[in-house]
Amino acid sequence: MSILGNRISKLRVAEAPEPREEVVEEQARPPLMIETLSPTEMECKQQLHQELLKRMDLSLIDSLDEAEARRQIGELCRQLMDELSVPFSTPSRQRIIKLIEDEIMGLGPLEPLLEDKTISDILVNGPDSIYVERFGKLEPCPVSFSSGGHLMNTIDRIVSSVGRHIDESSPMVDARLKDGSRVNVIIPPLALDGPQISIRRFMVELLSMHNLVELGSVDEKVAPLLEGIVKARLNILISGGTGSGKTTLLNILSGYIPEDERIVTIEDSAELQLQQPHVVRLETRPPNIEGRGEVTQRELVKNSLRMRPDRIVLGEVRGGETLDMLQAMNTGHDGSLTTIHANSARDALGRIENMVAMTGISFPTRALRAQIASAIDVVLQVTRLEDGRRKLVSIQEINGMEGDIITMSELFTFERRGVDAKGNVLGDFKATGIVPGFHKRLAQRGIDLPVSLFEPEL
Repeated sequence: MSILGNRISKLRVAEAPEPREEVVEEQARPPLMIETLSPTEMECKQQLHQELLKRMDLSLIDSLDEAEARRQIGELCRQLMDELSVPFSTPSRQRIIKLIEDEIMGLGPLEPLLEDKTISDILVNGPDSIYVERFGKLEPCPVSFSSGGHLMNTIDRIVSSVGRHIDESSPMVDARLKDGSRVNVIIPPLALDGPQISIRRFMVELLSMHNLVELGSVDEKVAPLLEGIVKARLNILISGGTGSGKTTLLNILSGYIPEDERIVTIEDSAELQLQQPHVVRLETRPPNIEGRGEVTQRELVKNSLRMRPDRIVLGEVRGGETLDMLQAMNTGHDGSLTTIHANSARDALGRIENMVAMTGISFPTRALRAQIASAIDVVLQVTRLEDGRRKLVSIQEINGMEGDIITMSELFTFERRGVDAKGNVLGDFKATGIVPGFHKRLAQRGIDLPVSLFEPEL
């Protein structure tokens, strides 16, 4: 108590500076609104936190729900502030109490970022270097950790919450926060500049095709086509780079699956939010500290075939499970969907060949390509443009084989026209004039799309 009293007494002498209002010029996107503490407020917060830990019975926190625990922490903080006559205004006190609650119950400085719905990624490069992605653009963030130890304590809290362990012998961990956000952590000796945290936010609000059309990610005229190919049980491969919106599009397309079908989803980290009543969700499991107990996507795909699925939705193919997915698509599980990392639709097929080779099974090239051409009906290419927008840039149909080559027809393509003064990419999503071979299949299932949809605009 004496240490806290001495430090607080010094604060009484120094006037607490009032937060200054900064004049922000009007921008195309709203500024990041994160409240930070002044140096004196931060000093007070650290000392109050230390004293609070001495007085609290931390073992009882786990037995309380979060709201009650935060209430009790807040009451104790206010008592300490009154005892020590902390010289701050009510808003400043509330900010300090909120940060202390976040420190004990959450992830400390990261909690305000996790509460901001405009943030899609949080990237911690060190105690005082944090970036966030908003509206497709990276920007520095004013929050920071007090030290490297503070950052490591937060990492330990993230890792331990999922029953994992991180140290020099196991310096990389993939985890998931309680809200579903994906987390990757890597520490020294692999990370040369200190511990690194990468958080991909989990979108709580469900997006719809209407939202993608409004955002300009999908052209309005092809929305009925995308709905039709799902309902007609065509096998769909969504291709794109990191952060291009593959999983978002997969989630929305999955929403078109009829409610009377049994769906099995397989993911490395559960992100899909299917709303149908009959969904079985499967998730891979990493090895434990002893290197045992790993369950891979390939094992889950094999197991899913014994679960009587009408559709299999695979979050992403990245290894040997690609072969099992192709076999499933070719053996009665029509209408399956998956994603893959690739820069173009043609590259996606090449990557599938490479991943099948990872199984160690030797296939004649023509036989493997014939299986790919038979399994996949449509490839959707998505990309993230320089202005931060995610966009569907190509829809291609796989026609079959000509010799040893898989033939594809591009039905729609995004033609760029340049960049405007604000850096926004200009272009048009146009039909190429090719009527797909599956048009008849859609009509047979009662999905009537006019041929004029595929006619190029003059």
